[in-house]
Amino acid sequence: MAVRLDSSFFHRQVETVAKDMVGKIIARRLPDGTVIRERIAETEAYGGEEDLACHASKGRTKRTGILYGESGVIYVYLCYGMHWLMNVVTGEKDEPQGVLIRAGEKHDGPAKLTKYLSIDGSLNGKSICTEPDIWMEDDGFRPEIKTAPRVGIDYAGEYWKNIERRYIAVCDGE
Repeated sequence: MAVRLDSSFFHRQVETVAKDMVGKIIARRLPDGTVIRERIAETEAYGGEEDLACHASKGRTKRTGILYGESGVIYVYLCYGMHWLMNVVTGEKDEPQGVLIRAGEKHDGPAKLTKYLSIDGSLNGKSICTEPDIWMEDDGFRPEIKTAPRVGIDYAGEYWKNIERRYIAVCDGE
């Protein structure tokens, strides 16, 4: 039986949470009451103002304020003016860090996954631990995980572009 993740799961360092989120299930209740689920296959960790790929690298702003808040809070933003991407805040308050949910088992890519799950800006600032229409579950599945550099962050410089903070479930045969 799957168990809903609570704030203690997210109240840890971003790299640990990002790795541990791979294999968990994200669930979404749609307006008609239907619940859809997808297993998380890939995440990326973004941590602190020193991480030049993290939105908080420029400090606290109206947009990034959520990253400085409570762990377990959803941070959703619009990418390229058309794709909603979803992160979950981790760690200590006032230490900005978050995990980008990069892919599910069936929906490869953060925008495809959020589109499937009907995730948009209305969820920004809600808690994934208490919100009735979106949550994460642990059913005990633990995939093998490999690491890789994060995607699409060339602007952050060589060090931050190449650091392996991307966590990917290994499929059979890889």
